[in-house]
Parts: sequence; C-alpha cells; structure tokens
Amino acid sequence: MKKIFLLFSIVISTFILAQKKPTLFLIGDSTMANKENPDKNPEHGWGQVLNQFFTTGIEIQNHAMNGRSSKSFWTEGRWAAIEKQLKKGDFVIIQFGHNDQKVKDSTKFTNPYTQYRANLERYVKETRAKGAIPILMTSIVRRNFNENGVLIDTHKEYPLVVRMVANDLNVPFVDMQLLTEQLEITYGPENSKKLHLHFKEGEEPYYPKGKDDDTHLSKLGADLEAKLAADSLKKLKTGLEKFIK
Repeated sequence: MKKIFLLFSIVISTFILAQKKPTLFLIGDSTMANKENPDKNPEHGWGQVLNQFFTTGIEIQNHAMNGRSSKSFWTEGRWAAIEKQLKKGDFVIIQFGHNDQKVKDSTKFTNPYTQYRANLERYVKETRAKGAIPILMTSIVRRNFNENGVLIDTHKEYPLVVRMVANDLNVPFVDMQLLTEQLEITYGPENSKKLHLHFKEGEEPYYPKGKDDDTHLSKLGADLEAKLAADSLKKLKTGLEKFIK
C-alpha cells in the first residue's frame, strides 16, 4: 500500500511540475517560422532554432507562420488558439511587419499607425490579461544593399510603431531591426548572402533552379539571429532570462 501511495505521489508531483512549467510562445511570420524538411531545406526561421539557447525548464511553441501579418494571424484564429493556452508565467514574443506591408493583399495589409498598432496593442493586452508577459520585437531586416554598399531599410514606419507601442504600454522590447542591421553590415554586401538563400542553378539540390532570396534565412543566418534574440532577451529581466543558457 505504501509503495502504491508513493508511486501515486510521484505521479501527482510530476503532473504539478509539468503544469507549472512555463511556455514561450512565438507569433510572427516566415522569418521566425519552422520550415519543412529541416535536414534538407536550407531555409530556417530564427524561431525554429531558438531552443538551442534555452534550458529544458521552459517549453517553446513556435506558432509563427509563413505569409502572416498581424491581421491575418488574428483573423485566421491562430491567436485565439494560443490565448486559450496562456497561463500566468508564460511569455509571448510578438514580431510582425513583413506581410503587413502587402498593399495588394487586403487580408494581410495594415495601416501602420492604425490597424497595425491596434493589433499589436491587442496582442499585448490580451497576453497580460492571462497573466503572461508580452515581448515586442521589430522585424529582422532584409539584405538590401545599394550600389554604394549601404544597407537600405525596407520596413518604413512599421518598426517605429513597434517602438511606440513598447514605450507607451511599457512592454519589454528587443530591437531586432537594429541587431540584424548591424549583422548584415558586418558581413557586408557580398558576404551577407551567406545569411540568406543564394544558390546558383544546380548548386543546391533543394533549389535545383537556383535561389535568390534576401528576406529569408539560411541555417547560419537563423542561428546568428536567434543568438542575437536570446542575448537580448536575457538582458530584459522579465523572468525569461533564468531559462536562457
């Protein structure tokens, strides 16, 4: 009887500990998302490789999806599914912008100063309502060097609005635009191709016709940008830092 009671106590204790284990939710677009066939596919989202910088004391759920904006992530019910799971002590990283710019797609486009801002505020407030901690991030930059070797911004007002919301609502904030801009510049106009997807025809089996993509990340780019994110998250002192290696 004692053995049965002891076994029962262990099971209950394990269940309680599992219930208390916090979760880090990632919501965003393709630059953060998990990619299919990671062993063969050269493309990786930085959120896909983030777990290497975290301990097993926290669960990471990457809900970022290709092609989603702050609007479509909401209207498709993706946020509702996350909100149902949120509990006190969880964390939510929010990073949108790339697809909010798509003026030819009404299902994704948002005016940066109205719809986009309102969407970010809603994610923040609903995260807090569940006792979880929101973290805002600006979008990662595209590799967009001009003929003079100057990296030109492509996101315009969107990163500014993220900064405004973070400031006005006192939200923990990581400036991935700045960090990845510095990374691209350090690598330079030509060498920075290694951070993205640049392959000649026949060079990479996954892209037999070749590839020239300055938005999405290679494994190297994803690893480096995930480390930038983790290092910055560690400095925020939100409670998340105790789970970062």
